[in-house]
Amino acid sequence: MKLFELAQQAVESALAAGARYADARYVEARGESIDVLNGRVQSVDRNESAGVGVRALVGSSWGFFATPDTSDSALRRAGARAAEIAQASAVAPGDPLSLAEIPVVEADYETPHEEPPLEVSLSEKVDLLVAVTETMQAVDQIRLASASLGSWDTRKWFVSSQGHRISQHLVETGGGFDATAVGEAETQRRSYPQSVGQYETGGYEVIRRWDFAANAGRIAEEAAALLGAPECPEGEKTLILEGSQLALQIHESVGHAIELDRILGWEAAFAGTSHLELERLGTHKYGSELMNITADATLPGALGSFGFDDEGTPSQRVPIVDQGIWVGVLSGRDSASIAGLAPGGMVRADGFNRLPMVRMTNVGLLPGDSSLEEMIAETEDGVLMSTNRSWSIDDKRLNFQFGCEIGWEIKNGKRGRMIKNPTYTGITPKFWAQLDKLAGEAEWVHWGTPNCGKGQPMQVAHTGHSASPGRFATVRVGVRG
Repeated sequence: MKLFELAQQAVESALAAGARYADARYVEARGESIDVLNGRVQSVDRNESAGVGVRALVGSSWGFFATPDTSDSALRRAGARAAEIAQASAVAPGDPLSLAEIPVVEADYETPHEEPPLEVSLSEKVDLLVAVTETMQAVDQIRLASASLGSWDTRKWFVSSQGHRISQHLVETGGGFDATAVGEAETQRRSYPQSVGQYETGGYEVIRRWDFAANAGRIAEEAAALLGAPECPEGEKTLILEGSQLALQIHESVGHAIELDRILGWEAAFAGTSHLELERLGTHKYGSELMNITADATLPGALGSFGFDDEGTPSQRVPIVDQGIWVGVLSGRDSASIAGLAPGGMVRADGFNRLPMVRMTNVGLLPGDSSLEEMIAETEDGVLMSTNRSWSIDDKRLNFQFGCEIGWEIKNGKRGRMIKNPTYTGITPKFWAQLDKLAGEAEWVHWGTPNCGKGQPMQVAHTGHSASPGRFATVRVGVRG
């Protein structure tokens, strides 16, 4: 196939220039985003990109070069330049490096989907967003009503000097909306399905399933009601987190901390390093026995799912925390080799012109056997919090504070009055050690995060975090300042 041949030219050129290993990705990417505010379209953005990115390994050093020019001469130059950059880096060599073994395959993968999102008419999508914002505006005190949709259609052709030839077609879709209520001296915001919207692998059927129209009125009414709600009480209480908030907790206090490049000290940009130490893998107590976390790129519909990562490693399910014990990491072929581990298939790049790096796939908390209603019924004095509003965590992924959009008091097994500005704080292993109940599979959702940043220049990754509501026995809540 011609597109494989384009990538192959760059690989052969890198080898001829001195690389001991090389790979290349030809990527065609299309995207669309639509934003509506108060019934008016603010933007419709459509973008396309195409090009080849080449990696070359010389000694223990990588070189990378990318070009949108797919002429024979440009591809040969790209491969040679990647090798030259690797050679320049090798002047100050790192530790000896080999690549962990992976299957050499010729394969094709396509995201299961029903309705290609870019083929759904623009008028249908705009009409939906306009109607949703108008419904929210009909509620008193709602001054800002916004809604958005986004979709991506990405095709990749991967070739390596070891013989890989892999094509992939990835389809991702999502969106959300929010209402902002304005009072005399404050504003309150409510979002749906979560604060960043909900994004999944799949077609426009994702949007239909979340039924924006049926939830717009409720979300606006909750935002307005928050203006008159009491503040979150302060103290140590039982804390129940709904699924999307627990998903963000996983992302920030587990997902970034288990990236092997951070643990090894290779990466510190944007989110710091990690409190985890590799020699404690298999013994470090991360949380309670209910804490079972996997990195699973095979989950149907989850945003971090694919067939192969960007260095040809097949998607897989990797245990990360087993009954509270840290047992796994997010790795690539080079970092896994250094650590003596099998590669997990967690290396991805934000487009053809970015160097692939270790990224989260679907880092999720496996469900338990309880339910949200059971957790509430078995709580004497607690707070239920929903939907992230703010977060802060240190550069070791240890000390954190989160704020949510809405909360409810729980007294004597009953959900009580609504409270505003709910917050909680903790230290990662101590917090997870308090996990004492988890809702079951019926409430387990593959929450999607479409805006995870990492690296310099910064790359944005699409990650998934499966979670059901969870209860934590003793947590400090109502923290202010």
